[in-house]
Amino acid sequence: MSNLLWKSLVVSPAVLGATLLVSTTAIAAPNTTTEVSPAKQAGVTGVAQQPEMLAQTTIDQVNRYSNEGSQNNSQSQVTSVSQFSDVQPTDWAFQALQSLVERYGCIAGYPNATYRGNRALTRYEFAAGLNACLDRVNELIATATADLVTKQDLATLQRLQEEFSAELATLRGRVDSLEARTAELEANQFSTTTKLVGEAVFAVSDVFGGNTGDNNNTVFQDRVRLDLQTSFTGRDVLHTRLAAGNATAFTQFDNAGGAIATAEGTQTFQVGNAGGNNSVNIDRLTYEVPIGPANVYIAASGGRHSHYAAVNNPYFFDNTDGGNGALSTFASESPIYRIGGGAGIALNLPLGKGGGILGNSSITAGYLASDANNPGVNTGLTNGDYAALGQLNFSVGDRLALAATYVHGYSAGGFLFDSGTSSNVNNTFGSSVAVGTQQANTLLGAGSSNSYGVSAAFRPSDKLSVSGFVSYHDVTGFGANDDYEAWSYGLGVALPDFGKKGNVLGIFAGAEPYSRNRAVFAGTGNDVPYHFEGFYKYRVSDNISVTPGVIWLTSPGQNSANDDAIIGTLRTTFTF
Repeated sequence: MSNLLWKSLVVSPAVLGATLLVSTTAIAAPNTTTEVSPAKQAGVTGVAQQPEMLAQTTIDQVNRYSNEGSQNNSQSQVTSVSQFSDVQPTDWAFQALQSLVERYGCIAGYPNATYRGNRALTRYEFAAGLNACLDRVNELIATATADLVTKQDLATLQRLQEEFSAELATLRGRVDSLEARTAELEANQFSTTTKLVGEAVFAVSDVFGGNTGDNNNTVFQDRVRLDLQTSFTGRDVLHTRLAAGNATAFTQFDNAGGAIATAEGTQTFQVGNAGGNNSVNIDRLTYEVPIGPANVYIAASGGRHSHYAAVNNPYFFDNTDGGNGALSTFASESPIYRIGGGAGIALNLPLGKGGGILGNSSITAGYLASDANNPGVNTGLTNGDYAALGQLNFSVGDRLALAATYVHGYSAGGFLFDSGTSSNVNNTFGSSVAVGTQQANTLLGAGSSNSYGVSAAFRPSDKLSVSGFVSYHDVTGFGANDDYEAWSYGLGVALPDFGKKGNVLGIFAGAEPYSRNRAVFAGTGNDVPYHFEGFYKYRVSDNISVTPGVIWLTSPGQNSANDDAIIGTLRTTFTF
C-alpha cells in the first residue's frame, strides 16, 4: 500500500491533492491512537486505548467532523490558495494545493481563512477525502472536461478507490446509521436545553452502644434527588432539583434512658427529607452564570453557602450533599457553611491576572436569607434571618488550596447550624440541623453571630489527599445569658483509587460543634464530643457505588458519662 501511494503521489498532482485534502476533514477529529477514558477524565493520565474501543472512537470522530452546522468546523470552497492564511508559497505542499484549487476546485477551507493541513489522519478520514475528490473528478468528466484528467490519473484513482472500497462502504453505512439515530433522538428528545441528573441512595444502618443501641433498630432508608440542569447559553446552569426521602437520624440516649438533644452523627442522606415520608419537594432552585470575570450565583430556594464557596474537602464533600462523599454531614464540610441558607445572591471574583501573590487567588461573597419569601414583619429578604459570607481563596498550583472564611448571621431564634431551615420549618432539633450538639446550636432568642474559619486541602500525590478545617463562632444573644462561643475542627485523609480506579478510602476525625459552660445547659456536660469516621467507597460501575462505613461518637451530648455510640452503614448510590 505504501509503495502504491507514493508512486501515485509522484504521478499525479490530483492524487497528491486528494491526499492533502483529507487533512481538512481530519481537523475536528483527534488521532485515534489515544482515547479520553473515564480514568483520564478523573485526572489519571497515560491510559492507552484498548483495541475494542477503536470502532466506537471512529464513529465519534465521524460524528464530530461531519457536523454541518458548526461554525468552528464548517468548511467552504475556496477559489485561490492565497485565501489560506496558514499556507505559504514556501510550503512543500503549496503547488499541490494550488493545483487542487485551480484545476479541480476540490478543496475547502475554514471560515477563519485557515487550511490546517498539519494534522494526522486515519484511514477512514483518508477514504472520506478521497471519495470527495473522486466525486469531483466524475463531475468534471460528465461535464466534458475530461481532458483535465489523464488516463494515468484515472488508473491510479481507480486503484485507490478499490483499495479503500471497504472503508468507504463501512463509513457510508455508519454515517447513514448515525443520521437515523440522530433524527430519532431529535424527534424524541426531552428538551434542547435541559438534562436530567439523578441520584438514588439506599442505606442500611444501625447504631450500637448502651441505651442508644437498645432503643434503636436496624433501618433501611432511602433518598432520591432529580436535578434538572438547564443551560441557555452553554456557560450558565439553572438547577431545579426535586427531592424525596424517608431517612431520619438515630435518636441518642443517655445512661438514664432519656433522649439526648443532639445532631451528632447525622448522615448526609438523612438531611432535608420533609419529615421522612418520601414527600416530594423542590429542595434547590438556583442559577449560576458568568458575568464578566465574575461567576454569579442566584438562589430562589434551597441555597447553601457550599454551592458557591470552595469548602476545600475533596473526596469527603459531595456537592449534591448526598451519596458519593463522606457518610456524615460533619465530615463532608466545615460547619461554618451551614450557618444560614435559603434565597439570595453570591459571586466569585478572581484577583490578579496570573503570576505574583494574587495570581492564584479569588474572593467569594454571598448573602442568603431563610425567610426571603415571607412579606411579614421582621422577615423578607433583608429584615429576617440571614447569613452573609466572605471568603478569600488561595491556591498553589493544583496541589494546595487554602481559604479563610467569615460569616455574619442573624436569627430570630432557632439553631445556628441549621442551613436556614429551623426558623421557617416546624422541625425539632436534630431533624433539621445537620451537625453539632444542642449546646453549640441552640439560640434561645434573637441573636447575631460572627464566625471565623480556615480550611486547607493538600494533595501530595494523585493517590493521597489531606484536608481539614477549624471554625470559631461567637454568638451574641439579645436576651439574658444567651451569649456563648462554639468551636469545631476536623482532619481527613483520603486515598483515591485505593484497590481500584474510582474507589476511595476515607478516614476523618475531629470535634463536632460544641460549646462549654453555657449557664442554661448547666449539668448537661462540658466534654468535647469527638467524631471518628471511616468509609470505603467501592465503585461497582460508572453509575453504581457501594460504601460501607463506621461512625464512632464519643461523649454524646458533650457528656463523657454517656456511652459512646457507633453507627454502621452500608450505603448504595445510583447515579444517572
